[in-house]
Amino acid sequence: MQDFAIRPTSCGKYDLVVVGGGQAGCAAALAGARGGLKVLLIEAAGALGGSAVNCLVNPFMPDVTKVPDGNGGVKNLHLSQGMYLEFAKALDEEGIYSRPNPSATFHEESLKVILDRKMAEAGVKVLFHATLCGVKTEGRFVKAVAVATVGGVLSFEADTVIDATGDATLAAFAGVPFQLGRASDSLCQPMTLCFRICNIDVDAAWRAHGEINALYKKLQAEGKIKNPRENVLVFPTKLPGVMHFNTTRVIKHNPTDAFSVSEAEAIAREQVVEMFNFLKTNFAAFKDAALASTAPSIGVRESRMIEARHVLTQEELIAGTHFDDGIAAGNYDIDIHSPDGSGTSHYYFPAGVYYTIPYRCLLPKNLDNLLVAGRSIGATHEAQASVRIMPICICLGEAAGTAAVLAHETGVAPADVDASVLRERLRANGAFVG
Repeated sequence: MQDFAIRPTSCGKYDLVVVGGGQAGCAAALAGARGGLKVLLIEAAGALGGSAVNCLVNPFMPDVTKVPDGNGGVKNLHLSQGMYLEFAKALDEEGIYSRPNPSATFHEESLKVILDRKMAEAGVKVLFHATLCGVKTEGRFVKAVAVATVGGVLSFEADTVIDATGDATLAAFAGVPFQLGRASDSLCQPMTLCFRICNIDVDAAWRAHGEINALYKKLQAEGKIKNPRENVLVFPTKLPGVMHFNTTRVIKHNPTDAFSVSEAEAIAREQVVEMFNFLKTNFAAFKDAALASTAPSIGVRESRMIEARHVLTQEELIAGTHFDDGIAAGNYDIDIHSPDGSGTSHYYFPAGVYYTIPYRCLLPKNLDNLLVAGRSIGATHEAQASVRIMPICICLGEAAGTAAVLAHETGVAPADVDASVLRERLRANGAFVG
């Protein structure tokens, strides 16, 4: 008889282990390796890029505001710089990044290769198809992480660990307290399965967009469309005859419960079929259309947010608060898709108003060598709705990886890194911190 006890195979020690190869994790790993650290980047899927690749989240959301230029006029200010602009320019060089303002559509197949190349150039060791399954802690420190692979369960020790899973999975396994969704009922923003339709007369489809939404709402009111989303949300792509749909909506499901997510995937696929049939049946632009693809995984806007040393609030965002330990900046609208029905609420920041994100939001209260980067930092439900976008996540990852470098250089835990020195190092590397 054999029980379920599986002893991990120890695979050595790294200066920095990053779990999650999405935008935040890639930036964190690059910052660490470029700062001289021995870095391991662990990803559950078979490619880097996170939601952009595995959930087809596209495009990059806007990161620009207008500020005085010093000559009586105004100029555009990128609030996400550093590695975000580096990734954007690399995409542009591949010929698939369409606008000078990096808030455009991109081709995820190019992004995968770009990130592979950057990791190789920096000396980051990448482990694909490895799912986090355990965390070892001692006192206030994470000592090792375990991952399940096709070759068995492997464990890795680390001086610093960065949770870039998007769901704060590592932090949760390590006993970090967290808030799930909104405070009143723990419901999260809805999950969405993105999909692509091909063989479209794209110009005719854009001309018919108002008509499409009008008929959609009519049929929804008549009970003939089950999707609770209030409109049809569609984006252009870099592919001829192809449009990108971010319009399914699965509500009242828990993105941290495996059975709930499994059910959400099936519900979303039915919504995809419903939307495709609606378009093909009713609009000439779609008469020859075919369903090209659905994302490999359903997209998650919100799940766990850690109890950090500072929890960012909506009030701080609206006030345009600039923190002394700010390590990233943003002003994407507070964009809340209803967790329990139809509708999407927005708060748009006035031109020139932006907030910064404190380093403390990346630091769990109860652990000293764990950093959390990406959409699961310390923030309320409302604040997270603005900071969750990919450009900001890249900046948060860069800050976390840079903090790991400073911790290594000074012999302290990441929790004790001097934030003023961190800000200066980020600026020197081309980041914008306010």
